[in-house]
Amino acid sequence: MHAIWMALALVESARTKATPAGAQARATAARAVYRVRDRGESLTRVIPNAHSTESSADHALIQEMSYGTLRLLPRLEAISARLLNRALKHGDRDLDALILVGLYQLSAMSTPPHAAVSATVDAARLLGKANKAPLVNALLRRFQREREALEASVDRDPDLRWLFPAWLLNRLRTAWPDDWQRIVEASNDRAPMSLRVNRMHLDPQQYAERLAASDIGSSPIPGCEAGLMLNRPRPTRELPEFDRGWVSVQDAGAQLAAQLLDAQPGHRVLDACAAPGGKTAAILERVDNQVELTAIDQDPARLASVQTLLSRLGLSAEVAVGDASAPSGDWTERRYDRILLDVPCSATGVIRRHPDIKWLRRESDIETLRETQRRILDAIWPLLAPGGRLLYATCSLLPEENQSQVAAFLSRRPEAREIALETPSGRALQHGRQLLPTMGGNDGFYYALIEKDAA
Repeated sequence: MHAIWMALALVESARTKATPAGAQARATAARAVYRVRDRGESLTRVIPNAHSTESSADHALIQEMSYGTLRLLPRLEAISARLLNRALKHGDRDLDALILVGLYQLSAMSTPPHAAVSATVDAARLLGKANKAPLVNALLRRFQREREALEASVDRDPDLRWLFPAWLLNRLRTAWPDDWQRIVEASNDRAPMSLRVNRMHLDPQQYAERLAASDIGSSPIPGCEAGLMLNRPRPTRELPEFDRGWVSVQDAGAQLAAQLLDAQPGHRVLDACAAPGGKTAAILERVDNQVELTAIDQDPARLASVQTLLSRLGLSAEVAVGDASAPSGDWTERRYDRILLDVPCSATGVIRRHPDIKWLRRESDIETLRETQRRILDAIWPLLAPGGRLLYATCSLLPEENQSQVAAFLSRRPEAREIALETPSGRALQHGRQLLPTMGGNDGFYYALIEKDAA
């Protein structure tokens, strides 16, 4: 009996080694989708660990398949349900995720169908489900034969049209009755790639010329002092002088934070909730590193990314572990001329970059986040020097986290007054400005500028 099992193991080992190129990437993407959908983990946490041994080409493929599958999740689940005679067992949820990844390739990617099916079938073996590989093969081939009818059936279901959870769709309809459809369509689209040019080295026009010399098209971003939009996304390794810190990837809406904060040389600046550090770096670049900046975050692991980014860009700042809702430590003994308060939020404005948000966020989270934001505002406000300015920022589209939060703060702080934001970007609200996600443009951000009385 032992000899038989050894022979079977050798056969399976040989089959695994013979898997076509890309099978491992499909298995990795399936595991990522499974961990998001069934375990409630975020893509930003599962993908870096998942592809640590992959090539850069496989990295891109894993990202496309996992992010894309989660972007279209309800539609793919509906098609899968029509293909299966009965739901898979709970222990096969990773296999179910692999089927969704296979359907995504066949319906939304340019991968040759035979290659997508073959690699996905072999990925089942890498998931330890060799006995289910024939099922995966049959389902994907049936989808190829019946694709038109299956997709037509799904398209007739109004609940699947928007690819959004019902609670969030209802909130967007209420908050933005004239804009919600455009918001949802932009949020379900692929995000464009925006760059922030480090003007300590060269200006955006000069860098655009360098891009053009490398056959990379770009255009200026209206309203962004250092912004360029690429005609199509590129790996950062293809960007001239990226490793030397001459350019960073940052959304157009996020780039506005440094401009609106408007720190001046010699200012003492606090960047609270700073990770992963893009806005920290933008503040420093804008004033040629001539401010005394402290960047805090309560997550040591995420804070390490801030230091790594600053080192790549040749920038300097004090980086400290700190909880903005309960300040303590040396950094709290100073008073700051400028404070950037980019608070934790629902992240509903950046769903196209993080499609897992649609399935991880719960409606009950909003009240919890509102309370966290309120605590942070009240805790950080005493650290602002008289005459200083605090920029409140979120990547949310929900008024409860934005203008309503600022209105409540102003009502309980008589020494605080709002300053009109000098930018044409977004739209003015009673308090602050809201940037909505746009097709091919910026993500969704909210900003409000608050000044403390000088007396």
